[in-house]
Amino acid sequence: MGLFPKNLNEYVASLGIPRGPKSQAFLVDTVNGDDDNNGQSWQKPLASLEAAEDLCTAEQHDTVLFLPGDTADSPTAAIAWDKDHTHLIGLGAPFEGMGNRNRVVGTAALDLTPVITFSGRGCIVKNMQFQNLKDASETSGTVLVSGPYNYFENVYFNGMNHATAGAQAGSYCLSVTGAENLFVNSTIGSCQTIRAAANAEMLVTNGANTWRHCRFQAYSETSGKFLVSVSPPVGGLGDLVFEDCFFYCQTVNWATGIAAAFHVGSGGSHYVVLRGHNDFLGCTAVADTLTHVYAPNAAADVSGLLMIAVAES
Repeated sequence: MGLFPKNLNEYVASLGIPRGPKSQAFLVDTVNGDDDNNGQSWQKPLASLEAAEDLCTAEQHDTVLFLPGDTADSPTAAIAWDKDHTHLIGLGAPFEGMGNRNRVVGTAALDLTPVITFSGRGCIVKNMQFQNLKDASETSGTVLVSGPYNYFENVYFNGMNHATAGAQAGSYCLSVTGAENLFVNSTIGSCQTIRAAANAEMLVTNGANTWRHCRFQAYSETSGKFLVSVSPPVGGLGDLVFEDCFFYCQTVNWATGIAAAFHVGSGGSHYVVLRGHNDFLGCTAVADTLTHVYAPNAAADVSGLLMIAVAES
């Protein structure tokens, strides 16, 4: 009897992913797979995430397992992850949101904005990397999370890896328009290509979302650049919670970084809550708008933070 699970369903169960009576598991191997396979065994993997998602059925807790390799999945069309309670797990080393080689990458020549949209609800996504290599003077986006109640852990939301796309005001790595999502130990943004526009690594237009132990990063010396842009709708946004996160802007030879980590636009009611210990490096201020940005305490050398305490649990 071997130590390795004989079938994919056994392996998924060992990962603690929810299972139901009809749950299926599919394997993606971009190096050795073939989309003519059924993807339901270690010996017959699929070659692309798109093919695996097509085989999943909503509300069954189907799971796609993604093997790491030197060859990324480069889709020819944007991917719609639109089936509720359908999970995606990368099997690479758990590098806490960095390049773990479980990669889904939009190519330089194609306009895939966003590369993947998570519109389903109740999905679990772990140990994945998403990137957009679009090389054009047009808005570039990598991941859109429009569905609610999803869980992302150790995901690298990379993107805008060409200066032409990174210089567009609307370009982003992650856009969150759905509510009540949780992001844990993930990285949002890229330090590989300088950003020469007043864009943001992450755009948020809905509330009740939480980021815990996440890293927000950029490479920019443009003062109008932000790491997070919050745009409350007229009816209100609710609360956005950032707990024990790191906000970092890389510069050359310690040049002037960005003016503020957060841009908070006008609109309905909103609360940006900084819980625990959040660090800011390469950012002159926490936020460009002081109203309704809260923290349990404010460091004396960090401006732009509303001095209102939030009780620690």
